[in-house]
Amino acid sequence: MATSRASAGGLPSWVTWQWRPTSTGGSAPESPIEEKDSDGLQRAFGYVGQLDFAKAADDATAALEHLRGLPEVAGGKAGILGFCLGGGIAYMVAALSDPVTCISYYGSAVPDALGLARQVRCPILFHFGDADDYIPAKKQEAVREAFAHHAGTEFHVHEGAGHAFDNHNAAVMYQERAARKAWIQTIEFLKRTLPL
Repeated sequence: MATSRASAGGLPSWVTWQWRPTSTGGSAPESPIEEKDSDGLQRAFGYVGQLDFAKAADDATAALEHLRGLPEVAGGKAGILGFCLGGGIAYMVAALSDPVTCISYYGSAVPDALGLARQVRCPILFHFGDADDYIPAKKQEAVREAFAHHAGTEFHVHEGAGHAFDNHNAAVMYQERAARKAWIQTIEFLKRTLPL
């Protein structure tokens, strides 16, 4: 599913893509999974295993192309931003398509897809937490090394932040200080790479 909105609050237009487990033939939960529920994240992780990443990247690329065609998008310039699973998909779109810019917040699929790194042509921003149990320092360093050749790369590791530090719906993961700092860095990156 893709939706779009015109520029608001000084930020460029954006597109939202949401994965539904049934798109891969798996069974969807009877009701939406709430991250605030005590078992919500574990239930969600169970569905992630059903995701066809290639199809998800294709779907996100199609959403990006749709956004580019909207009259509200100046000159067809659009970028992609994703968090966790979406951060990995955003990275794949940057490698397989041509967004103007890409932002990946703790992209869980990135370390296992570094074979695509040399295909990324747009500026790319990575955010990680130094206390991330899902993407430990060794994997983060592998991402940094894979992008050492890419002049348009920005890489931030946020002190004391774990995985999903910007997920305000999951109090156990949310780290306000890191989230605020990362968002400021993201806005500055977008101002440089996707100006209005």
